[in-house]
Amino acid sequence: MTVDSSVIVRGLSIVLIDLLLAGDNALVLAMAVRGLPARQRRAAIWAGAGAAVILRILVTIVAARLLDVEFLKLVGGALVIWIAVRVLADAGVHEKDIPARGRLLQAIWMIVFADITMSVDNVLAIAGAAAGHTGLIVFGLAVSIPLVVFSSNLIAKLMDRYAFIIYIGSAILGRVGGEMMMTDPWVEKTFHPPHALIWTVEGVLVVAVVVVGRYLCLRGPSKK
Repeated sequence: MTVDSSVIVRGLSIVLIDLLLAGDNALVLAMAVRGLPARQRRAAIWAGAGAAVILRILVTIVAARLLDVEFLKLVGGALVIWIAVRVLADAGVHEKDIPARGRLLQAIWMIVFADITMSVDNVLAIAGAAAGHTGLIVFGLAVSIPLVVFSSNLIAKLMDRYAFIIYIGSAILGRVGGEMMMTDPWVEKTFHPPHALIWTVEGVLVVAVVVVGRYLCLRGPSKK
């Protein structure tokens, strides 16, 4: 009975962790598929989220080592920032005017790579809460699929209805991307950036993402 109670408590803890950490990942998914038609959005979100979770399960045993892989978070952060700029650049374009061929697979690839590079810390948190229990680890990572899918679908629909949400989302991704890049092992080892510098870089990237994305949007699709 004690073991069962412990498993239940750990399972609830993992669900809470999923709820707390799903926000950034859901936002990246929503931004990555924003330019796709509605039907392809759902396919990309489910395929991307499912593939990302499968990869999370496979890399759980080496998650701690992934935190020390140089340039992984640097590249992942740059990808997140690129997604934010690209979505703003396409904000004024109707989805029927955006070429669909290749965009579905491109979106899935971006979702998987960005999710994995953003989720190493999340995987460690789930692994810690599971205390090495493989079943609980798989449960926690699997639970994250519907949470992220539901959240990203909702965010994507809100962006279609309220344009200002695209700018808020891009600004948030600018901060997330900046944090990822500044906390990359190579950056920390080489530059030892203080917290003030990290916050400054995040702020600069927030402004840069919005300004550059807005500029590209005003230029129009024919000039991008």
